[in-house]
Amino acid sequence: MEKNYSNYDLDNLDVQILSILMEDASIPYTEIAKKLIVSGGTIHVRMKKMEELGIIKGSNLIINPQKVGFDITAFLGIYLEKGSQYADAVEQLKQVKEVVELHYCTGQYSAFAKIVCRDTSHLRKVLNEDIQGLKGIQRTETIISLEESIKRQITL
Repeated sequence: MEKNYSNYDLDNLDVQILSILMEDASIPYTEIAKKLIVSGGTIHVRMKKMEELGIIKGSNLIINPQKVGFDITAFLGIYLEKGSQYADAVEQLKQVKEVVELHYCTGQYSAFAKIVCRDTSHLRKVLNEDIQGLKGIQRTETIISLEESIKRQITL
């Protein structure tokens, strides 16, 4: 259950813990504690508090999509018939497993999505059959990524 403390300030220990885990989320709390010269219990309590506050949203394993056969990354500008259809569009797009990110945005698009596909024929199928036919989507504009040059989290 996420508590809502909008003015919570991270102290130096919190920042150090998060910085270590952002580099390698698999590092044990005991190892973090040794590095920071505190007890393992302190790390556990701080982590639990930051999870409750919604600062930490979870942890996950990151794979390289290309190494498992997904060679095409594309960004999709989505035009909705009406802005009020965004919530419905989100629910429909959640069913398209190739959509790995979706943002409600300002500017010319109603939404902007990142999709990952095996190849160009897979991309064509996802666009033509899975996305463009969804209720409320007027049209889309596709931008294919040639290379991901920077991918990182914020620095604390």
